[in-house]
Amino acid sequence: MTRRTNWAWITVGITIAALLLAAGARSAPGVFLRPMVGSTGMSLETLSNAVSVGLLLFGLGAPLSGYLMDRYGPRRVAALGLILLGISFVLSAGIHAEWQLFAWWGALSGIGTGLAGSVLGAAVASRWFLARRGLVTGVFGAATSAGQLMFIPLLTLAAHGDDWRRASLGIGLAAFALLPLLWWLLRDRPDEVGLGMDGRPFDPALPVPAAPKPEAGVMRRALRSRDFWLLSATFFVCGATSNGIIGTHFISYCSDLGLTAGYAAGMLAIMGAFNFVGTLGSGYLTDRYDARFLLAAYYAFRGLSLLILPMLPAGTGLLVFAVLFGLDYIATVPPTVALTARGFGVANVGTVYGWIFCAHQIGAALATMFGGAVRERLGQYDVAFIAAGILALLASALALGVTHTPPAQRPANA
Repeated sequence: MTRRTNWAWITVGITIAALLLAAGARSAPGVFLRPMVGSTGMSLETLSNAVSVGLLLFGLGAPLSGYLMDRYGPRRVAALGLILLGISFVLSAGIHAEWQLFAWWGALSGIGTGLAGSVLGAAVASRWFLARRGLVTGVFGAATSAGQLMFIPLLTLAAHGDDWRRASLGIGLAAFALLPLLWWLLRDRPDEVGLGMDGRPFDPALPVPAAPKPEAGVMRRALRSRDFWLLSATFFVCGATSNGIIGTHFISYCSDLGLTAGYAAGMLAIMGAFNFVGTLGSGYLTDRYDARFLLAAYYAFRGLSLLILPMLPAGTGLLVFAVLFGLDYIATVPPTVALTARGFGVANVGTVYGWIFCAHQIGAALATMFGGAVRERLGQYDVAFIAAGILALLASALALGVTHTPPAQRPANA
């Protein structure tokens, strides 16, 4: 292969690095929750509410990120996200008051990770790949899992007492270190380096086809579409049942069972490892099977695993849950992106998927608040897990209602 034909995978590689860091940054609140209670003197509910602000703004950053990426390209937007992420985590290392918690740990980190990580994978996969789009989307989803797999054990080891502050500073400095590499290596479209889709070489005698342009007012069409609302509703549930209730509260739940933070982090790392497998498999399947049925199966599987969680004994039971839940933690992303691209066009994926992802994070934020409130008032998480399981089963039914779009009827820019 020539250097040019490798550039598609260079783009994939630097995108993976950005997603790894963004995933690690977003996993930090769940790891730091209990140490921050002792270190700052703030209640678990207050800290959960600050985390929910970060998750919500992470979601609101997604449509903004998608809109900007559709118009200015992923490179500039991801770079801005890394700058804000770095600033937020450096400042978070000095948190001593509630307003700082909500400003740096909540608002600024949410916007930064939203710009750097929420839509970046979908935008790059849609701009660079066609035949392998589902697989590459799965790879990017797996990178998010790997970020969790890598960061959670490390952050747990660094989160005793006030040591979480040094860990926060380290995440911020890592963002600043990645920034120049991303700016140098990331390209917005394959035609910028003389390639076609999927990194294929092209005949120099032929003109490079014009990149598809975003549709003006695409969100007006999306808001009138039942499919947009169904995908948003199912992704709302995805966020509530993954980042919201498990990602934020699982370590705290294990602490209630008398397990160490290291053991809980190990269970989350196992989830990350099996999610890596599940998301890659989901991307492969999305390229070959009806994405609606895949989504329905994933949500049903997730709902059942959440419903049985309160009944599982500590130890081996949690290990079984970690494996089962991990297999579809982010497996919903490839079919959701695929259905968005097929229904609204590749050039509009950033904008439309950005708003769908926003629904994901609204679900995550509300579930984070709900989980914290349930734990504070009832002294246990069982009600929150059962409610999340029921929501996932409802999402399974909703996924089957998304329209199947035959190739001949897809938007021209798809």
